[in-house]
Amino acid sequence: MKEDKKFHIQTMGCQMNERDSETLCGMLAELGYTRTENRQDSDVAIINTCSVRDNADKRFFGTLGQLKKIKEQRPDFIVCVCGCMMQQQYIIDTIKQKYPWVDIIFGTHNIHEFPKLLKSVISEKEKIVDVWKDAGEIVEGMPSKRLYKFKAFVNIMYGCNNFCTYCIVPYTRGRERSRCPEEILKEVRALAADGVKEITLLGQNVNSYSGSPENDPDGKKTDFADLIYMLQEIEGIEKIRFMTSHPKDLSDKLIQAYTDCGKLCANIHLPVQSGSDAVLKRMNRHYNREQYLALVNKLRDAVPGITMSTDIIVGFPGETEQDFEDTLSLVEEVGYDSAFTFLYSIRRGTPAAGYDDQIPEEVKHERFDRLVEAVNRHSAEKNAAMKGRVERILVEGPSRHDKTTLTGRTEGFKVVDFEGDESMIGTFRDVLIIEGKTFSLRGKLV
Repeated sequence: MKEDKKFHIQTMGCQMNERDSETLCGMLAELGYTRTENRQDSDVAIINTCSVRDNADKRFFGTLGQLKKIKEQRPDFIVCVCGCMMQQQYIIDTIKQKYPWVDIIFGTHNIHEFPKLLKSVISEKEKIVDVWKDAGEIVEGMPSKRLYKFKAFVNIMYGCNNFCTYCIVPYTRGRERSRCPEEILKEVRALAADGVKEITLLGQNVNSYSGSPENDPDGKKTDFADLIYMLQEIEGIEKIRFMTSHPKDLSDKLIQAYTDCGKLCANIHLPVQSGSDAVLKRMNRHYNREQYLALVNKLRDAVPGITMSTDIIVGFPGETEQDFEDTLSLVEEVGYDSAFTFLYSIRRGTPAAGYDDQIPEEVKHERFDRLVEAVNRHSAEKNAAMKGRVERILVEGPSRHDKTTLTGRTEGFKVVDFEGDESMIGTFRDVLIIEGKTFSLRGKLV
């Protein structure tokens, strides 16, 4: 095998997928591979897939088609696919039938097996499909190659027990499994020692975290708020974030943690999905509109100025015009800082896929446009109100939109672009907000 081994990885989906990709990068680094952004130059190409949205499926299969040409030119080129889509048998069958140039197929539960799978394919020259149906014990101590030196994702739990009727995640990520608090604290202390200043705690539903301390004969559980208080004490970590949060499990204790823990950023992503009680019940969300709004008010009473984002699905089966109007009115009442808005798409294997009152595409798109207008209007108003404020920003790097400027995020997770030099990357800087746009802010160093 040649000495200069390179890999390319493409990540689709959420922060959980991004964290898995960091682990895959760490494993490949230990095997002597270096990362390249040019797939044509790579010896190993990995696609880490998402199964939540329909457009991710289309992107995935489109990318697989492109890899065929590289495989024809270089038979030793290794194509690997993994992630949530691989936990669905019909996807595996489709790949085996229509995309025979794929060498390794593995899932979300056995990512730690990847080095062994890769070595086997290289030595045996045979294709491998190794997808575990069920998740085993949480594997600790896996390597990681972080995208940023100064901030990091930290998994605190895996899987989901909620079974929202539109969502495939419980079937692809498995049931909830929480890491031991000692393992999380150990990881975060090591990150802090390595220069990490900001951590983002990850889980499909972090609010339901329930970790058992090691060697505890009483079986005492550590809940999510307890974990926040523990992480608050770690020296070197200056900012703590988390996602995603389910409204049904948002406790008063966690709201109090915002007041008590100065490192916990005054920001929350609180998916509502719909403003209609009828739709929420059919989605199996376990809360109603009144309960959700009560949580919003509690958060704002406890943490004045807290920023809020959300997820909203348009066109869920059976959604009437009145149901949609209820969603619009909730958006107006809450006034979100931002929102991820989605057209409902059928996910094979979920209960909602079998509902016989699917909404016509043209109706979904018309409602979606109205929703986006309302969300963007509130976002622009919130950002405009930031003008004149000084925000402490962790400088992340060059702006995606203008490489001559730097970018970072406010405590409320708003993107700020400002002029500065690259020596500032990874440091905290005070930035005066001079302009609020719909999706970002513009500032200047104080």
